[in-house]
Amino acid sequence: MIERYSRPEMSRVWSEENKFTCWLKVELAVCEVYAERGEIPPQEWREIREKAAFDVARIKEIEAEVRHDVIAFLTSVSEFVGPAARYIHFGMTSSDVLDTALALQLKEAGELLLVGVDRVRAAIRRRAFEFRDCPMIGRSHGIHAEPVTVGLKFAIWYDEMGRQKKRLEAAMEDIKVGKISGAVGTFANIDPALEAAVCRRLGLSPAPASSQIVQRDRHAFFFTTLALVAASIEKFATEIRHLQRTEVGEMEEFFHAGQKGSSAMPHKRNPVLSENLCGLARLVRSQALAAMENVALWHERDISHSSVERVIGPDATILLDFMLHRFAGMMEKLVIYPEKMRQNLELTGGTIYSQGVLLALARAGVAREDAYRWVQRNAMRAYEEGGSFKEYLLADSEVTARIPPAEIEDIFSLEHHLRRIPEIFDRVFGETG
Repeated sequence: MIERYSRPEMSRVWSEENKFTCWLKVELAVCEVYAERGEIPPQEWREIREKAAFDVARIKEIEAEVRHDVIAFLTSVSEFVGPAARYIHFGMTSSDVLDTALALQLKEAGELLLVGVDRVRAAIRRRAFEFRDCPMIGRSHGIHAEPVTVGLKFAIWYDEMGRQKKRLEAAMEDIKVGKISGAVGTFANIDPALEAAVCRRLGLSPAPASSQIVQRDRHAFFFTTLALVAASIEKFATEIRHLQRTEVGEMEEFFHAGQKGSSAMPHKRNPVLSENLCGLARLVRSQALAAMENVALWHERDISHSSVERVIGPDATILLDFMLHRFAGMMEKLVIYPEKMRQNLELTGGTIYSQGVLLALARAGVAREDAYRWVQRNAMRAYEEGGSFKEYLLADSEVTARIPPAEIEDIFSLEHHLRRIPEIFDRVFGETG
């Protein structure tokens, strides 16, 4: 099922061909350092360098017999290289190859995810400036609160994705670690200086200390970070789903020509992309949990983590890659309805300006409890009877005895609530347009 979400670039990272290519890169880097140290004769190194290759079908054929993937891989390579293959994998254990190569794959996958994050941020940024000053109602507990703007909502998303980008970069740095330290990490049959040289060639850092494996807290950090990025996408998608509801109708996913919303009801235009993203975020979160379960292994290692990583490595990165590009595309075409937002701002008869009245009464010397009671009774009347909150206030002698009618009129100002939006944009984007 995961294939349906896989874009070609990310799919290539987790292909059998690329996996074995990464394994071979590690083996050849080790041989190259050995050769530079004079521990592999020049002619033998030349043969290894020129002939080293593998055949995926042959590896599978050998593995069916030996039941060991790394041995099957090495046997296939040796069939290409010939006698000089005796120097390949010299002093190493399987996890030296597997963990170092996995770091290369996760590095590749992370770089592709950063491209997706940047696309999401670019889409959000453009829509934020486009609707910077477009007013809409802010909601708390799902209930009308005070006015905001569409642009402010998107600026908050942009800022959040900036933090997610930093987290992903930090997780990538933490995972870019290799180890060539032997069967239990003691360098019994290999030189630590060789490990350092190999990792430099591969663009990795050597693990300061390892057992037979690179410790799995690093991988847990990486996959948990993917889950956090997915959680942000889910948050944005959930907001769009709420705002697309018929009763709200303030924005909606782009509805393509010829698209159908329901097999039974031809009128339906459903937020299917957002719903899909919310569902996929659940999967990415579950894979983060699996990565955390991998941290506690027996002694210098067991292989209970291996089967998990063969699934969550491709699945989590493929899913998040898909989510990022799906959301970016949705954001780029998101349909906004400013007029419906204006209508919704007026739904409660102006009660959204209640805090301004409360503060004006407090400034006029009214005790907060009394001021709250006076404002609330007029707001509740507007809720229950309909009509204008402002008109009820103007007819309330206790209120008008403390606040002149002209000041009450001034309180009902949309501009007052939105006047700081450009300043917030400066803080988020470092510019105003």
